[in-house]
Amino acid sequence: MSLVERKIEALPFVLAELNYLAPIASKPRTYAFDPPPGEPKSTALPEPHRVPVFNGRPIATSFSLDREGFALVRHPTFVRDFTNEKEIRSVYYPAAEAFIRATLRADRVVIFDHTVRKRVAGAADVRDGGPRQPATRVHVDQTVTSGANRVREHLGDEADALLRGRVQVINLWRPIIGPLRDSPLAMCDGTTVAPEDLVASDLIYPNRNGETYSVTYNPAHRWFYFPEMTVDEALLLKCYDSATDGRTRFGPHTAFVDPTTPADAPPRESIELRTLVFHYD
Repeated sequence: MSLVERKIEALPFVLAELNYLAPIASKPRTYAFDPPPGEPKSTALPEPHRVPVFNGRPIATSFSLDREGFALVRHPTFVRDFTNEKEIRSVYYPAAEAFIRATLRADRVVIFDHTVRKRVAGAADVRDGGPRQPATRVHVDQTVTSGANRVREHLGDEADALLRGRVQVINLWRPIIGPLRDSPLAMCDGTTVAPEDLVASDLIYPNRNGETYSVTYNPAHRWFYFPEMTVDEALLLKCYDSATDGRTRFGPHTAFVDPTTPADAPPRESIELRTLVFHYD
């Protein structure tokens, strides 16, 4: 066992149930709206597995987007009301764009959307009309196809030139209230993910089709979380990287039920920004 592995095995952990993709013969598909009559909302069925999720705080500075596919960062914000769409776009967007550009030494950062989430026990995950529920399946937001398509979708005439350089889709995820104890986010170490673990899955909208990766179980997967995140902390999550030089390109993640969460913990509230990150050289 390597020194790194010994350090990881010595970390505190919780045993948690994570929802992987059950084996399926055809390409999974999920409707982001009420499906046509006779169609299921999703053909992607969960296959729960109980796995250790390690507390990454003791080695937090060891994680990187290029290796594990995620990183914990300090990122205070001046936003006071994350339910105010105008404040998010006028205050949070420019600050987050500048932060990501500086942190990743990027030439350009384009924020293309955001999602506010609040866990409501027993409620459906509705895409319109209010905060979304935490995503409780192991997934990656983009695929090798949809990551590049995001550039074409949002940057039109510039896309071909931009796609000749390195492009990443990076999410900036943070709690809105803290310390966060309810439904934290678990991240899988990208170095433990095999290409065959990632299953391209259709996400069908009323006006377009997207594509995400569902993830099948692999006992080699190694999971981490950062308990009790504060509102001045955030996670950078890699959802796509056009680089094919050996660095992690896709970072599976999921919300999960932490068995140590106090019964009176406030329900999780969070926001994630989705960004295109460009390196021209």
